[in-house]
Amino acid sequence: MAEPLAERLRPRTLDDYIGQQHLVGQGAVLRKMIDAGRISSFILWGPPGVGKTTLAQIIAHRLETPFYTLSAVTSGVKDVRDVIERAQKGRFFNEASPILFIDEIHRFSKSQQDSLLGAVEKGVVTLIGATTENPSFEVIRPLLSRCQLYVLKSLEKDDLLQLLERAITKDVYLKEMDITLQETDALLRFSGGDARKLLNILELVIEASDKSKPIVIDDKMVAERLQQNPLAYDKDGEMHYDIISAFIKSIRGSDPDAALYWLARMIEGGEDPKFIARRLVISASEDIGLANPNALLLANAAFDAVQKIGWPEGRIPLAEATVYLATSPKSNSAYLGIDAALELVRRTGNQPVPLPLRNAPTQLMKQLGYHDGYLYPHDYPGHFTPQQYMPDALVDERIWHGQHSPAEEKLYERMVNYWGERYKQ
Repeated sequence: MAEPLAERLRPRTLDDYIGQQHLVGQGAVLRKMIDAGRISSFILWGPPGVGKTTLAQIIAHRLETPFYTLSAVTSGVKDVRDVIERAQKGRFFNEASPILFIDEIHRFSKSQQDSLLGAVEKGVVTLIGATTENPSFEVIRPLLSRCQLYVLKSLEKDDLLQLLERAITKDVYLKEMDITLQETDALLRFSGGDARKLLNILELVIEASDKSKPIVIDDKMVAERLQQNPLAYDKDGEMHYDIISAFIKSIRGSDPDAALYWLARMIEGGEDPKFIARRLVISASEDIGLANPNALLLANAAFDAVQKIGWPEGRIPLAEATVYLATSPKSNSAYLGIDAALELVRRTGNQPVPLPLRNAPTQLMKQLGYHDGYLYPHDYPGHFTPQQYMPDALVDERIWHGQHSPAEEKLYERMVNYWGERYKQ
């Protein structure tokens, strides 16, 4: 049985590799390391089908070093230790470290990731991890600190067109057929920037055609073929990033019907429930915020519930949180406030803390005026008394601007009552 088209066309050299020129183009960071013959451990982060596995294999072949592969889905701590032991035994003095490629490294547990630390730190193996999830959330800090992080992008239209042309002119089977790409919009749209998905769609369309006649591929043909077999190309959850974007925007736009629809698309496409739950927590903070602080509590509770009960029941707390967030009043004042504060800090540097706000644990600090003049709010009516909390140079700066949703209006009015003109807008 022939290999799938995507596997037959997998590039063997960097010159054949399509896309990611910011990493592997002439003079780019990874290209320089590969050309120098030495690489350090790194993690490749990007959507499915953009060449993470292929790039790791090309590097191993180019450096002529042993190449070990583990899948985070099927491998345990014992498998990791076995590979490390084989790498130690098989390595010769002054030879480049064997490469250990771990696909979907975000699925490794903390203990599995811990088992890698020593080998990576000592150079027993050079780790190349691949992930579709943000490593900041999914990879433990000690391991992340020992690896460079490189971000891969969805393939551009020109990249995908180049891949299609290569498929019909270079593939050992397809080049023997009479294939014309009359239209490509549907092929590109359904692939969502995923090279593997694009080739799967192309192969499906060709397999369903009469090969004894010229095959003319147009948008109508692609749509019809995919309608007949809609899951044939959906290996990794259709249009992963577009759909999560539509999901969040539907919540932000207060449309529970659309939000539930996009949630269903993600569930049906096999999306990781933790990924969905994490985005709900972010949305509760970013888009609902102080207009309904309970939204964050419910989103976080949904996250906990999903981790405890898994699929298929996990869809229910996710749906509950989705509807609650979509129907909640919206405010992004906290989100805008922290960004404004960060910009102010970067612009003004390390401003000194006013003396009344400083602790005075020693006699010298007391003599220097630390804590002197601090007014304890609980000693005053309403548990408030005006005093300066901002650094001297920033005393007139405004950061948080209340928005006028029903719940946040009360917070805004309280600030106006406390601070007067400073908070009036």
